[in-house]
Amino acid sequence: MNRAELHESIERNIKFSFARSGGKGGQNVNKVNTKVHAVMPFCRIKGLSQEELSAARRKLDAVINSEDEICINVDDERYQDVNRKIAAERIESRIIQAAHIAVARKKTKPTKASKEKRLNQKKLRSELKNSRRRIIF
Repeated sequence: MNRAELHESIERNIKFSFARSGGKGGQNVNKVNTKVHAVMPFCRIKGLSQEELSAARRKLDAVINSEDEICINVDDERYQDVNRKIAAERIESRIIQAAHIAVARKKTKPTKASKEKRLNQKKLRSELKNSRRRIIF
C-alpha cells in the first residue's frame, strides 16, 4: 500500500456537494450549507494492490452506491471547510482499514520449558487441592 499515492488520488478525485445541516450553530445552520456529501469513485483509487482493492470493495459494500462510488456524509462541525477535511480523512481512513489484509498466524509447537512450566503448575494445583481434602482414619 502506497499511502502517499492513495492520499493524492483521493484529493484529486473526491467530489463534494453541500446541504443545510441541523444541529449546533444557531440560526447560521438554517442559512448556510455546512453539511458535506463526499463522493469518491472506487475505480479511481490508486496506491493499492489488486488484493487490497478487492478486500476494500468487499468491506466497504455498505458505503458504495450503485454507481461504484464511496459516499460519506459529514455534518459534525459548524463550518463547511472543516467538514470537507473530515470527509476526506474519513474516506481515506475507511479505505486504509478496509484494505488491510490480516496475516494468518503460524502455528508453533510449545517449547520444552513452557511444557515443563505448565506441568509444574498443574502439579502444584493438584497438591493444593489434595491438601484441602478431609483425612479419613
